[in-house]
Amino acid sequence: MRRFVRPLVLTALAACCGTALAAAVDDQPHGRLPGWAQPESYQLDFKVDPRQQDFSGSTVIKLKLTEASDHLWIHGRELKVSKVNVTDAAGKSHAAKYVDVAPQEGVVRIDFGSTLKPQELTLAINYTAPLNQQLQGLYKVSHEGQPYAMTQMEPISARYAFPGFDEPGFKTPFDIRLTIPNDEVAVANTKQVKEEKAGDGWKKLTFSTTKPLPTYLVAFGVGPWDVVKGPDISPDQYRTNALELRGVAAKGEGHRLQHVLSETPTIIHTLEDYYGFGYPWDKLDLLAAPDFSAGAMENAGLVTFRDWLLLIDPDSPATYVRGSFNVTAHELAHQWTGDTVTLAWWDDLWLNEAFATWMQQKVTQKVHPEYRADLDRVRGAQGAMNDDSLVTTRKIRQPISGNGDIETAFDSITYRKGAVVLGMFEGYVGESAFQQGMRAYIQDHKYGNATADDLIGSVAKAADKGDNFKQAFKSFLNQPGVPYVQTELAQEGGKTVLKLSQSRYLPVGSKGNDKQVWGVPMCVRYGTASGSKVSCELFDQATGSMVLEGASKNTWVLPNANATGYYRFAMAKKDLATLGKQIDKLDDAEQLAYADAVYASFKHGDLDAGDVLAALKPLTASKTREVATAPLTSFNWIHRNLAQTDAERAKLDAWATSAYLPRLKALGYQRKANEADGDSLLRATLADELALVVKVPEVRAELLKQGDAALKRKPDGRLDLATGDRDLLGTALAVAVQERGKSAVDALIAEIPQTSDPAFRNAMLAGLSEVSDPALAVQVRNFALDKKVKVGEMAMLLDGGRDTRAERDASWQWTTSNYDKIVERTGSFAGGKLPDLIGGGGCSQDEADRLQAFFKDRVKQVTGAERGLAQTTESTVLCHVLAQKQDAKSILR
Repeated sequence: MRRFVRPLVLTALAACCGTALAAAVDDQPHGRLPGWAQPESYQLDFKVDPRQQDFSGSTVIKLKLTEASDHLWIHGRELKVSKVNVTDAAGKSHAAKYVDVAPQEGVVRIDFGSTLKPQELTLAINYTAPLNQQLQGLYKVSHEGQPYAMTQMEPISARYAFPGFDEPGFKTPFDIRLTIPNDEVAVANTKQVKEEKAGDGWKKLTFSTTKPLPTYLVAFGVGPWDVVKGPDISPDQYRTNALELRGVAAKGEGHRLQHVLSETPTIIHTLEDYYGFGYPWDKLDLLAAPDFSAGAMENAGLVTFRDWLLLIDPDSPATYVRGSFNVTAHELAHQWTGDTVTLAWWDDLWLNEAFATWMQQKVTQKVHPEYRADLDRVRGAQGAMNDDSLVTTRKIRQPISGNGDIETAFDSITYRKGAVVLGMFEGYVGESAFQQGMRAYIQDHKYGNATADDLIGSVAKAADKGDNFKQAFKSFLNQPGVPYVQTELAQEGGKTVLKLSQSRYLPVGSKGNDKQVWGVPMCVRYGTASGSKVSCELFDQATGSMVLEGASKNTWVLPNANATGYYRFAMAKKDLATLGKQIDKLDDAEQLAYADAVYASFKHGDLDAGDVLAALKPLTASKTREVATAPLTSFNWIHRNLAQTDAERAKLDAWATSAYLPRLKALGYQRKANEADGDSLLRATLADELALVVKVPEVRAELLKQGDAALKRKPDGRLDLATGDRDLLGTALAVAVQERGKSAVDALIAEIPQTSDPAFRNAMLAGLSEVSDPALAVQVRNFALDKKVKVGEMAMLLDGGRDTRAERDASWQWTTSNYDKIVERTGSFAGGKLPDLIGGGGCSQDEADRLQAFFKDRVKQVTGAERGLAQTTESTVLCHVLAQKQDAKSILR
């Protein structure tokens, strides 16, 4: 995700003659590569032994040169090139030169040595490169001491693995050949079609030619994999052949893939039914990666995941089982939106990620309605709105000025805000029309690229909507922020009218400008004599009004019916109080919208803590887990940042205990046979809150029993981690770490290297992250830098221990002292998250100031860190301002 702008000015000769002359360093592309060289196909050959530190490769690119030139621009990073040849259309071979013009960005110039006229060329490059240690490109990982090599190319890491045109707009077929040791197994995007001997101890595997793909979707893996056959996915009206389905996992783990393999056929059929387009690739492999930088990756035909998302057992934690289905549905949705139709440039990343998020929720709601994807959508929107309230937030379609903008685009704005905006406009035009538009979009752009205008145009045509619709849609894509709709009930001419005004939602202390207007598809629910009614209209002016036909006398109103809108609302205090008395007349999603309205009003400075606690208490009695726990967002902010005295903390603890302890006791501390997974998830949430935040003694005592049992050694000397409730293991170990101290910490640190099970590893890391003793906290952080902790696991340990100022100061001292070691292990891929990892979670001006001072001379050294620094600093300052404005004594009211 970095890119550079093509040169704006050419020499007069080049402009007049259509010739690209030899480029100086200053003329390198600083955005998208110039379009006068277009790749048409790749032949990729790799020789890989995961036991070695390096690999070798040969890349042959057929390309079309549309301007006379003595050079071309491509990408490559950390490649040691030994030979470059260019073959012209007449078959004549020319030696060429590979020049690392911008090594940090991975921009390369190929010098031909003479000017070549427009024609078809073949570029061949031989090279060696290291197996990456930071989960980028072609990287090396291990499982139980055995090494594996696998890929993660998105967004701009293909250049670590092979030279090429590493941009999404360049889609071509790929031919992949892998030369690997005889005792290893390899998988790639497509089916293997040939195996042949390749010298002593080696074999060469050839895979079928891919359909057109961008470089970021090229994928393969080499190692002693278990490859497990799943059920073939039956043909349907959109696909004539059965689809081969396989699971791939580290050696010895393959038997744990059966659950996800059994769920996958239904997901594929559901997606095919929606898009009216058959699964486009020649097979489907799901690979559980021993270490991974993301949650999962939608590589065409070879989808890769963090191992815990695929390795599911009958007693796996409920959150893992749900997560497995949801993430699998998300990645498989990408096979259409992202893989079949690909964004033209990274400013439209939302066309990939927002659509996959939105579509996953549709699939989940259809296949597993008990998972309540409808409520996940609302909660995701509210999380995005918190991020979108920052002045330093991104637009959904954020202009790309460099690699940092690409790498930081994978955030809640792209995924969650984008998904909710899609759902909001789907609701506005109707599900059927929206689906017709989506089907046309896929058909019109299959195996090619598309832009936001293409998508909006397809939906507008299907729904028979004009420019007003297009402009309303674009108003959410092309400007940052959350619409803030202020409402007030009034009586005019014998009718009930809802007066409206809109601006940008900004929390107290923000320095932003709130003068913004969106085209908001706004629906309101209001009380009538017979119950309630919903009225909708497109609100695209700064002020307006809505007549509530048939409203009852002294009616109530919820300004976001069904919680489908991406906006926040404010109400006169009397109207909010009236709405609060009608909670039982709202559905679950609307109750979540009510909870968010209370939280937003608190952060806007319109409600105090006492108001918030009173307004949210009725929700805690809901039978729906997501609603009952919704008040915890507000409660935990008040508990962590506002309460100052013992009396204030005691009042808060009593509020939470009375609301949630009876519920936890009714659930018990062990999963029951055949219980609903929602109960398991609720038990885990309440146990974590009451044991680690509120610190209720009886809850901690129950969990300590489980923690002690897990730390007890079995006859073979290993910890007995399978004892107790699997959903509570992380919290139970956290209590044990806090209560037992060094003996618990030492036992977990010793056990982690011996444990390959990802669920057990995650639980132990979660337990260690809650360490409270300062000296032991240092021991845990030091352990995070040890190679016994995977790169993808580091943040779990480093993010912990920041609830109090003293803990944050200790964390700050350690992270700043070990900054270079952290960057060395994580590399630049996580640069946007780096400032938060180093000094996030603060709530004072001096914490913001020290973060800015520390990164002053470092921020440009890691791509993406500038945006991360701006957002972490702003969050810290806003927390401070709100804490100063709010009167903590209101807690005692």
